[in-house]
Amino acid sequence: MNYRLILLLGFFASNMGTMAAQRLAHSRTEAISVAAGNPVIATPGATVTDRLPVRHVALYKNGVGYFQHDGRVRGNQTVTIAFTTAQLNDVLKSLTAIDLNGGRIADVSYNSTAPLEQRLNTLQIPIGQKTTTAEFLDALRGARVEIRNAGAVATGRLLSVEIVNSTSSDDDKEGPKQITPHTELSVITDSGELRTFRLTPATSVHLLEHDVNQEVGRYLSLISSTRAADVRKMAISAEGSGDRELMVSYISEVPVWKSTYRIVLPSDAKQKPLLQGWAVVDNTVGEDWDNVELALIAGAPQSFVQNISQPYYARRPTVALPELAMLTPQTHEGTLLPTVEVTNGSPKLATDGNRDALETFGKLTSPKSVPQDLAFSAGAAVGGPLHGGAGGGFGGGVFRARPDMAAIMEQQISTTAAQDLGDLFEYRIKQPITIHKNQSALVPILQARIDAEKVTLWSPGKPRPLRALWLTNSSGVTLDGGTFSIQEAQTFAGEGLMDAIRPDEKRLISYAADPAVQVKPEVKGEGQLVTLVRIHRGVMYQESQERQHHTYTVRNQDSAPREVIIEHPERDGWHIADGAKPEETSASAYRFRLKVEPEKTSSLEFEEVHTLGTNYLLSNLTPDQITLFAHQGWMNQRLESALRPIMQQKDEIAGYAEQITSTKSKVDSIFEDQKRLRENLTALKGGTEVRALAQRYTSELNREEDELAALRKQLADWQDKHNTANQKLNEMMESLAMEVKL
Repeated sequence: MNYRLILLLGFFASNMGTMAAQRLAHSRTEAISVAAGNPVIATPGATVTDRLPVRHVALYKNGVGYFQHDGRVRGNQTVTIAFTTAQLNDVLKSLTAIDLNGGRIADVSYNSTAPLEQRLNTLQIPIGQKTTTAEFLDALRGARVEIRNAGAVATGRLLSVEIVNSTSSDDDKEGPKQITPHTELSVITDSGELRTFRLTPATSVHLLEHDVNQEVGRYLSLISSTRAADVRKMAISAEGSGDRELMVSYISEVPVWKSTYRIVLPSDAKQKPLLQGWAVVDNTVGEDWDNVELALIAGAPQSFVQNISQPYYARRPTVALPELAMLTPQTHEGTLLPTVEVTNGSPKLATDGNRDALETFGKLTSPKSVPQDLAFSAGAAVGGPLHGGAGGGFGGGVFRARPDMAAIMEQQISTTAAQDLGDLFEYRIKQPITIHKNQSALVPILQARIDAEKVTLWSPGKPRPLRALWLTNSSGVTLDGGTFSIQEAQTFAGEGLMDAIRPDEKRLISYAADPAVQVKPEVKGEGQLVTLVRIHRGVMYQESQERQHHTYTVRNQDSAPREVIIEHPERDGWHIADGAKPEETSASAYRFRLKVEPEKTSSLEFEEVHTLGTNYLLSNLTPDQITLFAHQGWMNQRLESALRPIMQQKDEIAGYAEQITSTKSKVDSIFEDQKRLRENLTALKGGTEVRALAQRYTSELNREEDELAALRKQLADWQDKHNTANQKLNEMMESLAMEVKL
């Protein structure tokens, strides 16, 4: 499989890119890349080999691993890398191959992933995956063969293969005859004679045609490949002169690495507990990890699965040619702005050489330099390389009862260097690691003295108090989340789970029940009481509080004192007011500390307050509401004196509004009467009596007009007084400002 050569401009996001970028900046390279990867340069001094071993492995928490193979090649050489079928898609979309020191990658190929039946269909001989001798020979009909059987020889073309039933002819026995099937071969000899041979163990069939022999050989090779169906081999052809370094990297799906810790509590209270960390690492890929440099990174770079190894076909429309269509060759204008040109099969920038381009690349992509003491260091651990299932110089199981166990463990050399990578962190194993394929290992990653206090933890809703460590991560590195086990008095004390803990972060971790401690919670509540009244710009704000008195009674039945940590739930809107103060506050609880002497009872008391606020518009207050407030007990003399003028002003405004309403009602009544009089005048026909009625109606209309004029003047007067009183009320409410604590 040939790939288009491109200049490598990106690498897989990993801190290992620092080492690669530094060395790439000083070497002329030509690269073949399927997708972005993150190379690390091969170890100098490696021997030339046809197999390119894995040298660097970085495992991430999202189930992705970065693998780098390093080695040396000489001249034109092909090297191989083994991987499983499950790795194929990840390898194809992330493979990066670099031939250093002036060489180039000529070709990358791998054995097909097509099903065996599909590959067998490509043969010229129609043979299935499982075939008998008769079926095999039947597929060869027409081929030239030489058949030998009991001294008889025939050369010609195979005509047919038939199953023939023969009947036994034993005359000495009575009963049904025995029918026995056998295979017969029919051959047309070169002289045109038809001869038949019975296929027995003494019969030999020799294929005389070279093409047929080759097809049979291909068939047998395909069948033999099924014995290692899950193993793929990628062949990478490098071309160049002399000895050169070759680097190949890719990502692959791997099991998630797990953290597990051991905490040894010392018998001497003046000493700090000893923390020992391990990582469970599984090798499920197609290669052994022999003396690899291993990095365990607690991060999850974006990765996905795509079935890139399977061929996809796009549907194309069928367009008929028009009649009299004349197709002639065409030429097209060239590109004005080329970005990459290929010279002698090697990519380079149009304006710069490979060396300058890679130096620029190193400046653009290299992260901050890694401290020297964090670099890979082969053979740094006591006891040499670690092998699967064992840790050099460390015990991974139950500790023997030895007084100096923690001191002996502490003397062991640390096997990892840790560093933060922004939001991530990594454990980089300093000594080479060996884990064979389909095996797992327990790798030591941390050993340090830490600050930890043994306490008893009580939380509401839990069946009983728990023994716990109030641990401060004083190791200087981030502790990855995982399991832990506690050893105290040289025996097992319990185990549990913990989340990731940053350096200097304090965390409670529980590991066992504490039957010697009993906790009894009690709460007494009070009704809501108004505690503050504030009046400002026409709004009265009322603040009330609900108080609860909490008591935790703790009994210690043990002969040793207890430091008890009580978790009290933190509720929205509630806060601690009086009494005991919490030692710390978590996201959901207050944590109080209480020391309880042996066989004694102690109590923890505090008050919790819930504050509520209510707003009232002074313009909407009524005398009845003020009477209710006074009945509730919070409307004191000062507040009542401040609100009384406003209530009186509101009463005055209400009186003016009542007069306005009454006057408008009289005006409306006169309008209705005038309407009646005008209708009556319109209905009069004439005559002496009619004229008298008309004079009467006219006289009433004149009187009502005079009355309307007086009412309109009175209405305007009431309206002016109402507006003036409203303005005065607004000024009174705006100017009133006071705060009364009750």
